[in-house]
Amino acid sequence: MSKQHPIIAITGSSGAGTSTVRVAMEHIFRRDGFKAAIIEGDSFHRYGRLEMQRQVESALRKGRHLSHFGPEGNLFDRLEALFMEYGERGGGLRRHYLHDRETAARHGQEPGTFTPWESVPPDTDLLFYEGLHGGVVTDKVNVARYVDLLIGVVPIVNLEWIQKVHRDTAERGYSQEAVTENILRRMYDYTHYIVPQFSLTDINFQRVPTVDTSNPFTARDIPTLDESFVVIRFKSAKQKIQPDFHYLLSMIHDSFMSRPNTLVAPGGKMGFAMELILQPLIERLARREH
Repeated sequence: MSKQHPIIAITGSSGAGTSTVRVAMEHIFRRDGFKAAIIEGDSFHRYGRLEMQRQVESALRKGRHLSHFGPEGNLFDRLEALFMEYGERGGGLRRHYLHDRETAARHGQEPGTFTPWESVPPDTDLLFYEGLHGGVVTDKVNVARYVDLLIGVVPIVNLEWIQKVHRDTAERGYSQEAVTENILRRMYDYTHYIVPQFSLTDINFQRVPTVDTSNPFTARDIPTLDESFVVIRFKSAKQKIQPDFHYLLSMIHDSFMSRPNTLVAPGGKMGFAMELILQPLIERLARREH
C-alpha cells in the first residue's frame, strides 16, 4: 500500500457487473478532478483472442483446463509488478486489450489483440484497476497487498451465470451450449483464483435478485436492478473503513442493516449507494489522508 500513490481496484468475475462500479468511479473522479491511471484487467491476459482459443483447445486435448480466471491464462507477475512500481514511484507499464473492431481500427490492429506496452501517464493522483484479479493471491504473487482500497462486485452465482449467458449469446455470438461449457471449464480456476479474493476485499457489493433464478440456463431475461437487493458488506468497521451507517441509512431510502457490518439497499439505488460510500474513501486516499 502507498500513501503517495494509492491504488484502487475493483475485482469481479466475467458477467459480474463491475462496469456499474466503474461508472460510479468515473463520476467521482470527474466531480473531484482526480486524474487516474486506468488499468484494464483484460490487458493482463497472457494471450490474444485467437491464440487463447488455440491454447484452450490444446489444453483440453491434454486433459488440462485453461481459462482467463487462472494463472496460465494471465500475466499475474506483470500485474503485481505494475502495482508495486506504481505504489512506490507512481509509474509502471500498461497496455490495452482491443475488444471490438472499431477500437482496434483506431490502432491499426485486429480486434482481440493488445496494444504495445507503454508507461502509465505521469502525475496521476491514483491508479484505478477494473478486472478479474485486483486482489489475486497465489503461491507466486500477491497482488492484493499493494491495493489501498479493494472492492468486490459479486452477484450471486446464478445471476452471474444469467448475465454471462445473455451477454455472450447476444453480444458475442456464442451458442448457449458453448457458454455453458465455458462456465464449467473455468470452474476450477473460478473457485481457486476468483472466489478467494472476496475474503480480502474492503467492501463487497453483492446483487441478490428477488425473482426466481433457480435455473440460470433457461432464464429468458436478466433480473433488473429494481428486481434485486444489493448487499453491501464492509470488512470491518474497526479498520481503515469506518462507515457512518446512520448517515447511509438516512440517505438510502428503504435500506436496512442485516448484520453489524452489512447494509442492504434496494437494487435500483446501487449506483447511488456506491458513490455515497466510495467518494469519501477515494477523497481520503487521493489527498493522502490515511
